Amino acid sequence: MSDIAHAPPRKSASTRIVQAAALVVVFGLVIAATRLVPESKGVGTVAGLGFLLLAGTLTSELMEVVGLPHLSGYLLAGLVAGPSVLGVIDHTTLGKLEPVNALALALIALAGGAELEIGMLRASAKSIAWATLLQHSIVLVVSSALFLALASFTPFAHLGTRALVGVALLWGVISVTRSPAALLGIIAQVRPAGPLTTFSVAFVMLSDLVCILIGALAFALARPLVDPSQSLSLSELRHLGFELAGGVALGTCLGMVLAAYLRLVGRNRLLVLLAVGVGLSELLRYIQFDALLAFLVAGFFVRNFSEQGHKLLEAIQRTGALVFVIFFAVAGAKVDLNILRSMGFVALAFCGTRALVSIGTARLASRAADDPPVLRRWGWSSLISQAGLTLGLMVVVARLFPTIGEAFTTLTVGCVTINQIIGPVLFKLGLDRTGESGRAVDPADASPSATPLPAPRSSSNAP
Repeated sequence: MSDIAHAPPRKSASTRIVQAAALVVVFGLVIAATRLVPESKGVGTVAGLGFLLLAGTLTSELMEVVGLPHLSGYLLAGLVAGPSVLGVIDHTTLGKLEPVNALALALIALAGGAELEIGMLRASAKSIAWATLLQHSIVLVVSSALFLALASFTPFAHLGTRALVGVALLWGVISVTRSPAALLGIIAQVRPAGPLTTFSVAFVMLSDLVCILIGALAFALARPLVDPSQSLSLSELRHLGFELAGGVALGTCLGMVLAAYLRLVGRNRLLVLLAVGVGLSELLRYIQFDALLAFLVAGFFVRNFSEQGHKLLEAIQRTGALVFVIFFAVAGAKVDLNILRSMGFVALAFCGTRALVSIGTARLASRAADDPPVLRRWGWSSLISQAGLTLGLMVVVARLFPTIGEAFTTLTVGCVTINQIIGPVLFKLGLDRTGESGRAVDPADASPSATPLPAPRSSSNAP
């Protein structure tokens, strides 16, 4: 995840041939090893992690040949190695890799908070406000209405009208979620800077908080609709308030501790981040607080209320390639092609409609906010991807509504898979077309006392 001020040199054809040959050898060796030991249904945890790192990195390098982002390579490597294709990474290994995946998500959230600067938020406040209002209302309503229209083609066709309305409301909430992990993964690769980058980071990060709030309200409203024996209850809202307050408080404390450590000690930053990521993730999971929110707040605190933001970003960026390979290769390995085959038509209809409505709503919001042309054309490009929060809400729905849990999970996973594949490609395309790729300044070159630069003003950055 190292910053660059210009595009990296293009690799030669011989280098690409060597990378392709190495990828074939890596897959061949692992396949041979698993086939020679029939009683072993996959590689072990450590070997599986090493294999995903190596295969994901090589595949991502080869993706550059066709102009696709590294994330596509990570996903593809995981998919091919996972249970749905070759099966060298089985379900047991994926389960054992969950703590490593949680660590990756923690570092991604920490980096996301450190990318948010108050001056940037102020400069983009009007754009973010309009986008937040319209995206979380129009997309939710249209997605819910489409769900009702296509209900006869889904596993929910047997439900009554009242229950279908409740499930449609839940589906609308799923549809408005975005993916900070995919956003930061692309930013880590191309190191962009400009109005599109500023807006995308601010909106997607804040959107997660809005979606959590909307989700809690939707759960409370949908409960009596899906299950007539239940009554409208605000207990979920009280529980949400407790989780949000606890997450913010823990995140602020963590930010203070990290800022103090970076200022007074500053050594072994990577080891400290790994220890904090693993330990605190497990603690937050145990006390049922939102880890994403806590780490996001911690990064935001260090960036905006201390002079150690550049040190934190530099430390996180040294883990960048490993973090994103792990997160997205594991996500690719979890893809179930049987789900895509069974729900392909409906999932494509939902994903296509969501994408079109998101694009149209983004342009409407840009006109309302009087955004520069670059945002009017490409402001939608970061809104297609879905990942962590979407799956998290899916798990909550399955727990609160067990009668529809399995079918809802199947449909959600199918749509997330499609959006994971397409979304990063579109965001990278937007950054490349606007000329923002490769314009970021390396935080290692920044002065510790330097004030973070404000977001570019729309009038001076329009192409």
